[in-house]
Amino acid sequence: MHTHSIEPWSHAHVFLGAKHERHERRIWFVVALTAVMMVAEIVGGTIFGSMAVVADGWHMSTHAGALAIAALAYRFARHHARDPRFTFGTGKVGELAAFTSALILAMIALAIGYEAALRLVAPVPIDFEPATWLAVVGLGVNLASAWLLFDEDHQHAHAHAHAHDDDDHEHHHHAHDSNLRAAYVHVLADAMTSVLAIVALLAGRFYGLVWMDPAMALVGVCVILSWSVGLTRSAGTVLLDMVPDRRLAGAIRKRLEVDGDRVSDLHLWRLGPGHAGVIASVVSDCPQPPAEYKRRLEGIAGLSHVTVEVHHCAGPEHAAA
Repeated sequence: MHTHSIEPWSHAHVFLGAKHERHERRIWFVVALTAVMMVAEIVGGTIFGSMAVVADGWHMSTHAGALAIAALAYRFARHHARDPRFTFGTGKVGELAAFTSALILAMIALAIGYEAALRLVAPVPIDFEPATWLAVVGLGVNLASAWLLFDEDHQHAHAHAHAHDDDDHEHHHHAHDSNLRAAYVHVLADAMTSVLAIVALLAGRFYGLVWMDPAMALVGVCVILSWSVGLTRSAGTVLLDMVPDRRLAGAIRKRLEVDGDRVSDLHLWRLGPGHAGVIASVVSDCPQPPAEYKRRLEGIAGLSHVTVEVHHCAGPEHAAA
């Protein structure tokens, strides 16, 4: 019976982002800040008769709900990070949260659009001055929330979108926290709907264009739906284990295919923020130990779980193939 320890060959499957706990704390703070403003806008907008302010308030309610889901996802992922029931850890819980909040947001947007359309047909009187100030305060809350959720990885993801170095590009591509980034973009969308509400209210107050209020609400709905579709697609691709980037897959294949070795099968997927998994099958006339092929992949940041299967290709007819 073997009594040797397997510890050197085993490892944990914790694939959380580097700033997981920091992001969780900040999101909870933004949830509280947004919830207060949400109530103020919905109640105030209803009292003052502004559909654009009400729409922004309901948008902020979905924003608060989505952020709460994101914060709970951070908490769940952290508490179950080492749970063996999760084969590849809990790094993708945030993607599930983002996907769910996007669907909820789309449904609320459609409800706001319906109400705004009714207001276009049957306008209601609006108390423009207090409604405008309420929208301005809402904008301030949105900008403060954006500042709290800002992370340098947002800039890195954009700055390296057209980088030419495969390894560096891919590191920044999958290093960002999708859950936080979705919340950040959502806050910016909120800020824009607040701006639209302010424009509509000023147009109604000084130029008598009452129809601008529901019209701007409809513009906001389009923006919200666009954001929702984009988030659904980005989170869905991770949940379905799509290749995070073809350039990274090409870089991995290039490193493995040297000295006549060929990759017969390659699986690449995202495990969590800054973490990717790779399973590769290599066919070789002179096969090396799997450790040698893993060594070839050293230096590619973010490859947190690498499995290499090696097959001996015997015979000249196979070598030609």
